[in-house]
Amino acid sequence: MKVAHLADLHLGFRQYHRQTPGGLNQREADVANAFRAAVDGVIAERPDAVIVAGDLFHSVRPTNPAILFAFNQFARLREALPDAPVIAIAGNHDTPRSTETGSILGLFQSLGVDVAADHARRFVYPRLDLSVLAVSHSALVSAERPSLRPEGRERYQVLVLHGEVEGVFPADRGSAEYGGALVRPDELTAGGWSYVALGHYHVQHEVAPGVWYSGSLDYVSSNPWGELADEAARGQRGKGWLLADLGRGKVSRRPVSLARRILDLPAIDARDHTAAEVDAAIAERLDSVAGGIADQVLRLVVRNIPRHVGRELDHAAIRSRKAQALHFHLDLRRPESSREVGVGAPGRRQTLPQVVEGYLRQRLLPGDLDREAFVKLGTDLMDQVEREWAES
Repeated sequence: MKVAHLADLHLGFRQYHRQTPGGLNQREADVANAFRAAVDGVIAERPDAVIVAGDLFHSVRPTNPAILFAFNQFARLREALPDAPVIAIAGNHDTPRSTETGSILGLFQSLGVDVAADHARRFVYPRLDLSVLAVSHSALVSAERPSLRPEGRERYQVLVLHGEVEGVFPADRGSAEYGGALVRPDELTAGGWSYVALGHYHVQHEVAPGVWYSGSLDYVSSNPWGELADEAARGQRGKGWLLADLGRGKVSRRPVSLARRILDLPAIDARDHTAAEVDAAIAERLDSVAGGIADQVLRLVVRNIPRHVGRELDHAAIRSRKAQALHFHLDLRRPESSREVGVGAPGRRQTLPQVVEGYLRQRLLPGDLDREAFVKLGTDLMDQVEREWAES
C-alpha cells in the first residue's frame, strides 16, 4: 500500500513584479510548474492513493488561471491513476471566514476527488482495505474538534490534517505560516495510525514515526530565507513530496526540480569598512554564485553598516544587479547602537523594535486574536521598514 503525500501547493501565489510572456506573474508560473512536476512524479510512481493535505490554493478566491490549472492537473491524475483515490482537504488558505461562502475545492468532486472542505470526513476504500480520516482546517478550529482516532476494521488507517504541531515550528526564524490550528503531538501518535499526512509547515519533517509534514512544493511563504534556514537545520535542501509505503512503514522523499534557485548568500560584516570596500564585498558575493544570478531569487545581508555608508554605496551597480536577478534583496542592517531611542526613565534606552513590541504587548486585542502572532507580525514589519529605509 503506497500513498503519495503532497501539501501546501499554494497555486495562485504571486511574488515580485516580473511576468511571463503570457502575462502571468513569474512566481505564480513557477509554483504551477512545481505542481505539474509533482504530478508527473506521482503518475510515474503509481501509488495506491494520493493525498493533498491542504492549501491547494494560496487564497480563498483564487484566480481563474489557478483554478483551471488545478482542475487540469487533477484530471491528469484521475485519468492516469483511475483506481487510486485522490483525497484533498482544505487548509487555512483554502478556508473562507464564513462557512456560507463555500469552498472552491468542491469543484474537484466532479472529477472524483474526495474533498473535506468544511467538516471532517471519513473515506473508506474496501478494495484497498483503507480508511482515511480527512480533517479540514475549519474542523480543527471548531469548538467541537473531531476525535483524531481510527475507526473501522480496515488494515490501513490514515489521518490527514492541516495544522501546527506544538513544538515543531521554529520560534526564532519566522518561517512558520500564521493561522494554523494547534495540535498536540500525542493527538497524532496515540491512535495507532498507519500514517499521518500533515500540511501547513513548508519544510519536510518527520514529527514522529509515521507522522510527516510533506512540506511545500516551492518556496511560497513570506519568508523563504527562514525556510532555507529550517531546511539547513534539518539537514535537507530543496522541495518535494513524500511516498509512504504503509505495509513496510517506510517513507521516501521525492524531490521536485524548481524553476529557479532561492539563495541566501553569506552575510557581510561592514563594521569599520568604507563604502568602496562594502561595494567590493557585495560584488564578490554575487560573482561567486555558481551559474550566475540571472533570473534567480537571492538575498544578501550586510550587517553593521552605518546609514551614511549605506548611502555612499554604488547604487547604480546594485540596481544593475537587481535587474539581472528575478529578485535581489540587499538587506542593509545598521549597527544595533544606532537604533536606540530615548524612551522611558532616565538612564534606560530601548531600541525602536523594543518600543514597538512593548506597545503591542499592552494593546487591547479581540479575544480571538493570538497575542504572540500579533506581536511577531508587528516587530517583523518594523524591522523590514528599517532595512528598506537604510537601503534607500
